[in-house]
Amino acid sequence: MTTLLILGVLVLVAIAIWQMTKIFELSQISADDSQVANDRDNKYNGYLLMVFLVFIYAITIFSFWKYTKILLPEAASEHGGEYDYLMLVSFIIIFIVQTITQALLHYFGFKYKGEKGKKALYFADNNMLEAIWTIIPVIVLAGLILWGLYTWTSIMDFNDEDDPLVVELYAQQFNWTARYAGNDNVLGSANVRMIDIDKANILGIDESDLNASDDIIVKELHLPVGRKVNFKMRSQDVLHSAYMPHFRAQMNCVPGMTTQFSFTPTITTADMRNNPDVVDKVKRTNAIRAERAAAGKDNSDPWEFDYVLLCNKICGKSHYNMQMKIIVEEEAEYNKWLASQQTFSQTMASVQ
Repeated sequence: MTTLLILGVLVLVAIAIWQMTKIFELSQISADDSQVANDRDNKYNGYLLMVFLVFIYAITIFSFWKYTKILLPEAASEHGGEYDYLMLVSFIIIFIVQTITQALLHYFGFKYKGEKGKKALYFADNNMLEAIWTIIPVIVLAGLILWGLYTWTSIMDFNDEDDPLVVELYAQQFNWTARYAGNDNVLGSANVRMIDIDKANILGIDESDLNASDDIIVKELHLPVGRKVNFKMRSQDVLHSAYMPHFRAQMNCVPGMTTQFSFTPTITTADMRNNPDVVDKVKRTNAIRAERAAAGKDNSDPWEFDYVLLCNKICGKSHYNMQMKIIVEEEAEYNKWLASQQTFSQTMASVQ
C-alpha cells in the first residue's frame, strides 16, 4: 500500500511540474510575437528543402558505396538468378522514380515558397496530368506484378520430375532437424503426438510405417550439387520460417500442416568459399572479430563461409540462434556421407 501511495505522489508531482512548465512557456510569449510564417521563415524553409534534397541523394550514394559489398553473393540455386534479376529491376525502377519525384517535390516547394504579395493560383483539375500520373504507375506496377506472379509460379512448381531428393525440415524452438527419405525416397508418416524422447523418436515418426525404416535423421544438412531437392517442412510448436538466403529460398513451417518448397543447388560450398566476394567478406569479418577480441569483446576464432538455414520468424527468446549448417557437395561426396549415417530403424534398435 505504501508503494502504491509513493507511486501516486510521484505521478502527481510529475503532472504538477509539467503544468508549471507549460505556464512558464505561455508567460514568455509577448504580444508582438506572431505564429504566422513571414517571408524570412518561408525563405529559410525553401533553402532547407533544397539542403534536405542534397542530403537524400548524398546518403543514397554513400549507402551504395558503403553497403553494397555486404550484400549476398550470387545465388546458389537455379531459380535464384531470375529472383535476383526481378529484385534488381524493381530496385532500379524505385530508385529512378524516387529520384525524379523527390527532386520535383523539393524544387517546386522552393520555387513557389510563400512571399508577401504573391497570390497562389488554384487549378481545380488537370485531366492530362491526372491521366499521366495514374496510367504510367498502373502500367509499371501491373508489369511488375505479372512478372512477379510468373516468377513465383515458376519457383513454386513443386513436383516429382527429375528424380528429386526428398528431405524434411523439422522446426522446433530453437533448432532444426533434417530427415532424409532414405533409399526408397519416401518419407515415413509422422505426427507430433508420437514423439517419444526416451526412445529417441524426436520427430514423432510412425515406427509401424515401413517407409520410415530407412529414413535418416541428422542435425547437419548435406545436399548434392545439381540435383533437385523437394523440401517438406513441419513445425512442432509455433510458426517458424525456413530461410536459406544463399539459395533465395524461404517457406513458413506451420504447426499442424506440411508446407513444401523445392530448388536445385548449383554451387558447392567449396566453390562458394573460393568466390572473390565471399573471400573478401570472410577477411573483413575476421578482421573485425580480431579487433573485438583485442578489445576483450569477443573471441578471435577465424570464421569460414558456410551455407546456413535460418528461422526468419520471431519464434521466441532464442530465435536469433535457430540455425543449421548446410553443406553442398559433389554427388559422390554426398553419397559417401549419407551411407555413413544411421537409419531410423538402426537408431530405434540401438535404444531398445
